[in-house]
Order: sequence, then structure tokens, then C-alpha cells
Amino acid sequence: MRVVVAMSGGVDSSVAAAILQEDGHEVIGISMQLYDQRDKDSGFGNCCTIDDLHDARRVANVLKIPHYVVNFEQPFSEHILKPFVDEYAQGRTPIPCVHCNSELKFSTLLDRAIGLGATGVATGHHARVVHDLTRNSYMLKRGIEPKKDQSYFLFPLTQEQLKHAVFPVGHLSKSAIRAYARNRCLPVSDKPDSQELCFVSSGKHASFIEQNRDHLARTGKIVSTNGQLLGHHKGVHRFTVGQRKGLGISSPVPLYVLKIDAPERNVVVGPREALEQSHLTASTVNWISNKPKSTFTATAQIRYQHPAAQAQITPLENNRVDIEFNTPQTAIAPGQAVVFFDGETVLGGGWI
Repeated sequence: MRVVVAMSGGVDSSVAAAILQEDGHEVIGISMQLYDQRDKDSGFGNCCTIDDLHDARRVANVLKIPHYVVNFEQPFSEHILKPFVDEYAQGRTPIPCVHCNSELKFSTLLDRAIGLGATGVATGHHARVVHDLTRNSYMLKRGIEPKKDQSYFLFPLTQEQLKHAVFPVGHLSKSAIRAYARNRCLPVSDKPDSQELCFVSSGKHASFIEQNRDHLARTGKIVSTNGQLLGHHKGVHRFTVGQRKGLGISSPVPLYVLKIDAPERNVVVGPREALEQSHLTASTVNWISNKPKSTFTATAQIRYQHPAAQAQITPLENNRVDIEFNTPQTAIAPGQAVVFFDGETVLGGGWI
């Protein structure tokens, strides 16, 4: 079949394209241009650069497949950058990678792919899709290597999107992916993985937000749980629940961010044990298959690479859920995603 591969210039998406080609599919490589490459003051970080686009083109040349760069600046700004800034302005901690997957790669890019006569969109995600013939539905499963699994970021995908999703490297370990790339003489076989957000350099998210919303740089108070004034800060967007370093205050015991009150511009801090909670609610929940009708037991993961924990999950009205963990979880942060699993299968997820 004809498949469009989202080529980022990294080793995972490059190997995804190579595997599909080797399997006999007609492969078209597409790289997304997410910002104006001529703008040196854009604030963008270490991914999706001119060099990355060149790497994707070099891989396409080795594989002898067509490669196109598509301008996605407007949808990226609308669906990723603006919500990112808005969330921090509200004292929440966003995950833009989730929106990028559901609203760009498997929505906007999928539309482009269908326009090219393709039947699927492939990415280098460490995840798997399995078609359940008995129920005629698609299941999303974890990637085979636990430390690299990225199914957490894919929980908003619908059945229609999963029908067209292809994850060629989800059954491979990272070492096997690099070995395959070297065997196929791909020029990115030893290229380091990106560890940060694609549009913000490490430690620079506050300045990026201020550049896009300058009025957020407003001072506020750092207070204890009983309201005692401990210090001042330069903007609530500089904090996230669970943060310890960079508070700008001195204390005989380590203090952590417990809560961010954006309207009052207050950051509440306290001891580590105060971070532990057993209960949360989540909204805008997406169920990969059918929505459960009553409380059920599953594991729930509150952050990427945070261990999934046993919990009782109760579906509520208006696409919400109530979650009660068997053991307290540390630093449950508003704005993060909570994803539900049955073993290796993703059941769904929502926003804390």
C-alpha cells in the first residue's frame, strides 16, 4: 500500500520508512515545517531545524523515496504553541507532544496523506496497533521496550485515526533500530535522540512563554500551606507541581510546589509528603474502544515514564473520570495526562 511517513530526521522515523519500503510498500516521506526557519529569534529549540529537514532528505535519497517538506506553521501555532502558553498562564503543566500527535500527525497530516492516495500515516513512535478481528476494533499497545514506550502520548487517537496509523518500530528495541539503520547505511544511525520539547531549548520554557505572552512576567507570592509569606516570584509560568529547584527561597527543609493559584498569582509550597495524593479527576477523556459503564480496576499513569499504578476508575458524565489509586501518587499535576492501561493495552486517557 502507499504510506506517508512523518520523517523528523531522527533514527526512529527513518527506520520506519526503511522497514515499510523493505516490506514492499510505496513510501512517501513528509517532513513538517513548524516555524519560519529564517526567524533566528523565534525561540525554538533543538528539533525540527533546517538540519533535521536535511537529515530527512538525506535518508529519503538513500532509500530512493520521494520526500516533501510541508508548511504546518499555522496549525502548529494554533493547536500546539497557543495552548502551551495558555496552559502555563493558568498554572497548569501542558504536554504539547500529545496534541501534536492527535491534531497534527494523525489529523492534519493524515488529511494530506489521504489526498496523496495513501492509506496510512507512519511514524517512529514506540507503540503498536493491533486489529481485534472479533470486535472489529483497533487496540493501541505499548512499545516493546518499556523505557522507550510512547503509547502514553497517543491516548487521544480515535478508532478512525488508529485505522490509518502505522508504527513500524514499535516491536523493536532502540539498539535493534540503530543496528537496522547502520545495516541500511542510513546517515542518522547514530544521531542522538531528542530529549526535550521540539520548540523550546532545555531550561528556556519561561523565556519562550514570555516572548509569546509578555504580560505573564508578573510578580506574585510564594506561600506556605497556612498562607505564610515565604518569598516572591516573577511569574506563575515558571513553576510546576512537584518542582523543588529554582524556587528562589531558603528553608531548613526541602520545599516543593504543591499548588499554583494563577488568578491570585500565588505559588503554594510545602514538604514532599504533602505532594502525595490518592485521588484525581480527569476531563476530555478519550476511550480507545468502548466506554466502560461502571467502575473498573486498571493501572493509571500520571506522567510519561512515571510507573503506572493500580487504581479504581469510575466513568462520569461529560467525558470525565474519577480515579482512586490504591497507593498515593507523588506530584499529580493539573494539565498533565493520565492514561489507563490493561497490561500493555491502552484503554484511554484524559487531562488531569
